[in-house]
Amino acid sequence: MPATKLTKSSSTPRLSESPILGESTEAFCGDIRRHFNFTLGRDKNCKSAHYAYTALALAVRDRLMECWRNTQSAYESADSRKTYYLSLEFLLGRALSNAILNLGVEGPLGTALTELGVDLEELVACEQDAGLGNGGLGRLAACFIDSCATLQLPVMGYGLRYEYGMFRQNVENGFQVEEPDHWLRNGHVWELERPELTLRIRFGGRVEHYSEQDRRRRVRWTDTHDVLAVPYDVPIPGYRNGTVNTLRLWKAAATDEFDLNEFNAGDYAESVRAKNLAENITMVLYPNDASENGKELRLRQQYFLASASLQDVLRNWVLKHGQDFTEFAAKNSFQLNDTHPSIAVAELMRLLIDEHDLSWDQAWAITNQTMAYTNHTLLPEALERWPVRLFEQMLPRLLEIIYEINANFLGEVANRWPGDLDRLARMSLIEEGYQKQVRMAYLAIVGSYSVNGVAELHSNLLMQGLFRDFYELWPERFNNKTNGITPRRWLASCNPGLNALITEAIGDGWVTDLGQLSRLRDFAEDRAFRERWRKVKQENKDRLIDFKRRELGLEVDRFSMFDVQVKRIHEYKRQLLNILHVIHLYDRIKRGDAGSDWTPRCVIFGGKAAPGYAMAKLIIKLINNVATVVNRDPALKDLLRVAFLPNYRVSAMEVICPGTDLSEQISTAGKEASGTGNMKFMMNGALTIGTLDGANIEIRREVGAENFFLFGLTAEEVEATRAYYDPTSIIEGNDDLKRVMNLLETGYFNQYEPGIFEPVVHSVRSAYDPWMTAADFASYVLAQQQAAAAYRDQDDWTRMSILNTAASGQFSTDRTISEYNRDIWRLRPIPARAAL
Repeated sequence: MPATKLTKSSSTPRLSESPILGESTEAFCGDIRRHFNFTLGRDKNCKSAHYAYTALALAVRDRLMECWRNTQSAYESADSRKTYYLSLEFLLGRALSNAILNLGVEGPLGTALTELGVDLEELVACEQDAGLGNGGLGRLAACFIDSCATLQLPVMGYGLRYEYGMFRQNVENGFQVEEPDHWLRNGHVWELERPELTLRIRFGGRVEHYSEQDRRRRVRWTDTHDVLAVPYDVPIPGYRNGTVNTLRLWKAAATDEFDLNEFNAGDYAESVRAKNLAENITMVLYPNDASENGKELRLRQQYFLASASLQDVLRNWVLKHGQDFTEFAAKNSFQLNDTHPSIAVAELMRLLIDEHDLSWDQAWAITNQTMAYTNHTLLPEALERWPVRLFEQMLPRLLEIIYEINANFLGEVANRWPGDLDRLARMSLIEEGYQKQVRMAYLAIVGSYSVNGVAELHSNLLMQGLFRDFYELWPERFNNKTNGITPRRWLASCNPGLNALITEAIGDGWVTDLGQLSRLRDFAEDRAFRERWRKVKQENKDRLIDFKRRELGLEVDRFSMFDVQVKRIHEYKRQLLNILHVIHLYDRIKRGDAGSDWTPRCVIFGGKAAPGYAMAKLIIKLINNVATVVNRDPALKDLLRVAFLPNYRVSAMEVICPGTDLSEQISTAGKEASGTGNMKFMMNGALTIGTLDGANIEIRREVGAENFFLFGLTAEEVEATRAYYDPTSIIEGNDDLKRVMNLLETGYFNQYEPGIFEPVVHSVRSAYDPWMTAADFASYVLAQQQAAAAYRDQDDWTRMSILNTAASGQFSTDRTISEYNRDIWRLRPIPARAAL
């Protein structure tokens, strides 16, 4: 029988056409079974929950795929302005529960899973947290792209596809022990590899300058050691609006699998050396940069991200517009998430000049109108300086461009302030000295049309302190965008009980308009509503107790105050101050000072210390040693408990923040840029004890001073105190702190490890302690006493808890992103449409 000849008029569907997938119980049952049996090749004898999870995730991803295609079709048809969000971190957490929520298929999918005899919570727990970030910066980026999709803004995220996350944290004998976090071991069902879009990234080599017949100067970057950038796309769904945006993650790969000549000669290790060196770029999140090799790898990561992302955008532009870049700046903008991607300023110049034949002035006009920079830190050591020598070796062409940018910029500074050599030295992109350094934050400022901080205090301190010279030159470039969090993951999803209670009271519009939570203020005065709120909180605390029991085997009084500090371990965040207060409470109990008015308390810590950060790791050890002493003492069982939860991560926070009573936000004033953990806790009804630092200031203003436990020096007082700071006198003048320090100095918590905590003691007693731990101790103790007293009146505490949630509307990333869009990006929302 002859084969059927297919023609254009044939009724056979085209490959690009696809059936519309149903969202009924029957449709989900059929698709989950299909993926389990045919995609994964499993049968009834397979008992692994992993395969059931994968089948479910594929069925959900299929629904996202439809919306994904429709969204991209709508963006292409609109040909409107787009923004590209460049970040070295995207701390996404688990994707399954978020996708189910945002698609709005909980009902039929839940019924389908019941019919199939599987438990959704068990399957959700099978998913590894995506190891693409290590703290607030990456989690903020994840919240941002969630809000961009919910607001239907054409924003695309760019990041790196790390094979290993920061690390998996274990605790052995109180010490942090790092283990590889191979989160991709079982694959990542949510990603889509796009090998056809692979790009080439250059490193090393040398620069040649030459002239062609038109006498125009040309530059050739040659003899480079190239690496391939392979894109993997991850869908980012908006909340029940049909929009699915894209997060594109780059994986590094070698240009050749191995050197065949070396292989044939028997040198197997050398034959795959290039492959290993290339793949190292995206092997591990944020290498320890204490060593020279670590510095080199981190700069490679930053350039790899910037070059691949910019090449990708320019490639798409050329496909649609050819080599005409007249409208490029009007149609595109790049948001640099902190200083890490700031090399993008020089790389865009290189690509426009060297690859697309624009003049310097044309390229600079485009760069300066498309780059926008967000600063996330006031710590000078986090602003990144790279040795000029390292640039010369790794990125010689980029160094040339940076020097030319700097020469032009310093000419502008000199015109504004003639003869001010000190100012020129302060503002130069090149820091002079024994080893010349490239100041990357300054490169970002000079190359951007917008520079923003992430909280009112932070932005003011940038303008009046760290970047004052630049603010005086370009005040119009500087602005503030207070951070936020997505209410989808951080209330609607992680706290289903509170979600249901709030929705019953005020409707579900708050999920996309968080300001509606303000209507809860009236319910705070309703005794019956307070009872129901308290019941939900207790259920969340019980869930947290179960989590602690699984993690630590620790039993806790379910009615005690859950006092929580979970975040990256760093001296400026002052976990040390918190554990000093715990020692103070322990001392009071042991001295018989725990009367009938004592408030039982469970103090919970969590967070990772950078592998090379010795003091942070020692603070973890101190916390665990104190916890051991406290938790083993039967006299303290119903009065005080201490827990350090290992391997803090997004999925852990989803359990922790709904069950928290008191949120510890106790950084030294003037050091925390914003904070987002403070917002997560507040949104879930926790009360805050904190300093006037970062977004704490705005949180306190929104909720009212009477519903916030304030302590400590202000940022101005911290600076004024430095000149005469004498912690030894403070300790001698405060009996409580004196007893605490005595317990530390006599080795009470390290009887079998003599001298181990001497660096901690020295840091507290040092007149040069930048974190002012001793200075704030007495004020902190007083605020803790106020919190403990308030907690004993459970009805009033619940009222304050409701008011905290009611006041959290300002801290949605929907609001933050709307402000970015209004003031910086100027994008037009584009609804998704069905593909033709």
